Amino acid sequence: MPNSDQIKEFVIAGHGNITKVKSMLEADPDLLEVKHPWSETDSESALQAASHVGNVPIAMYLLEQGANLEITTSAMLSDTNAIKKFLDTDPSLIAATGGHGISLLTHGVISGDPEVVDFLTSIGATAGASMALNIAIDVGELEIIKMLLERTAPDLTWKNMKGKTALELAQENKQDVIVSLLER
Repeated sequence: MPNSDQIKEFVIAGHGNITKVKSMLEADPDLLEVKHPWSETDSESALQAASHVGNVPIAMYLLEQGANLEITTSAMLSDTNAIKKFLDTDPSLIAATGGHGISLLTHGVISGDPEVVDFLTSIGATAGASMALNIAIDVGELEIIKMLLERTAPDLTWKNMKGKTALELAQENKQDVIVSLLER
């Protein structure tokens, strides 16, 4: 069984260092499903780490090695069929979260796929709408931004990790069209 330092190192690598993920997993296959406890209420696996940062290569590698697919990873991978299967089995998963409590809807936005966001919002996924909106603005996904504003109730005063609201982020990125949408 890996020790806590190895688990932490593996989970951190899961965010973006595929070379380290591969070498650590080859050395200790027990790392595949373990979670690092960031706090009493927040733990994260390497797959969850890859999922919430949109790192498809690492997520796919971990899945190929046998990691269990989660609904949030399915959303990040734009796999609507898998999302539907999860929800058919357990409708409460509409409120599922991944690492750090990041919502299913936010993972859908991270995919950058408007069809996934359309599907999720059409079935009532609204949790995490404020974070999802800020992420969509940060990458300039206009179609997704419009969907989130029309179908969810994001808190426009919510601030991201850099202390920016959606409007401040759009202004900073010089996204005039998005600024006008947010000022309505």
